[in-house]
Amino acid sequence: MPLIWCSISGHGYGHAAQVVPVLNALGRLVPNLSAILRTSVPADFFEPRLDIPWQLKVGQQDIGCIQDGPLKIDVSRTWAAHSVLHSDWQQKIEAEAALIRSAGPACVLSDISHLGIAAGAATGIPTIGLCSLSWDLVLEPFADPAQREHATILRQIREAYAKADCFLRVAPALAITAFHPVREIGPIAEPAVPQPAALRKAIGAGQSERVVLVGFGGIALRAFPFEHMEAMDGFRFVVDGVVPNGLTRVLSLASLGMTFKAVMASVDMILTKPGYGTIVEAVALGIPVVYVRRYNFPDEPPLVDHLHRYGRGAELSLADFLQGRWNAAIEQAFARPLSSTPPPLSGAQDAAHILKAVSYTHLRAHETVLDLVCRLLLEKKKHMLR
Repeated sequence: MPLIWCSISGHGYGHAAQVVPVLNALGRLVPNLSAILRTSVPADFFEPRLDIPWQLKVGQQDIGCIQDGPLKIDVSRTWAAHSVLHSDWQQKIEAEAALIRSAGPACVLSDISHLGIAAGAATGIPTIGLCSLSWDLVLEPFADPAQREHATILRQIREAYAKADCFLRVAPALAITAFHPVREIGPIAEPAVPQPAALRKAIGAGQSERVVLVGFGGIALRAFPFEHMEAMDGFRFVVDGVVPNGLTRVLSLASLGMTFKAVMASVDMILTKPGYGTIVEAVALGIPVVYVRRYNFPDEPPLVDHLHRYGRGAELSLADFLQGRWNAAIEQAFARPLSSTPPPLSGAQDAAHILKAVSYTHLRAHETVLDLVCRLLLEKKKHMLR
């Protein structure tokens, strides 16, 4: 049975959310494909989403950054955690490589663990990076020149990334610099089928009421202005988190019996942070977004640009969010016209074709994995021009 090893960052759920559509697309191209998911993301994230047979092999693949809630990076704890991960770094690579060898996959896919890439490269198995960011670019602004260890950690991350056979840069993305070669692919998302009537019935929304999903990704927000939300006439709010008892306009998503993706596809608006999956799916579905910026995440600008270029969005300051002063931003987002057609959600299919080629196409004499990817992309382009 064909097997792919997937090293997935456990920093939130966004990295797993990029990998799942790729695996589903690859499963449609490669009969009997199965996957080993090497990650700290829990199994219940994959169970309703992943269509191919899979096995979870729990293990921390990277740190990313340690956050104090979804909107703030705890810089000192982040570097401390990286210090622990990078102690005995070579031994960690060798141990991870031994696990990969014992599984015998045709390919290693990493989003975007430098440990997974270094280990995959050490086995000689084709190793592909996939993401819209890289951790060296996230960490670099927080590096202290007086701390030599910070520079060492960044160097080790970049050295690991450089060992990938190819990097698939998922649009919209940062200008990735640590990988070579880089291949551009389209946005990745698998939006659910909208069920607005079912959602409105489940929450008891009136015909004229607007339904807003409030969610901040896989890292929980501890404070919501519930009193202000309850007082907003003409709205119903579905919160991805715990909701106090006694509220009528605000419900917990967990109480509805619908998945997050199904609710997101069915609401009138989303209030969130600029995370990859939420922004790309909202744009594809034409759903307005009110967002609270983090400003210390370098992957935010391309996502905000994507939203304003192809979708409808408005920024809400953190202070206004916490005080419940939402109305102006909500009305602004609803009033924005759609300016242009968003790019197709082709990234999963693009990545699947490359992964299939890398894993199951024989290399010609003296041909590298990069040569193979370039040859196949050129052949595909020539075929499309006929």
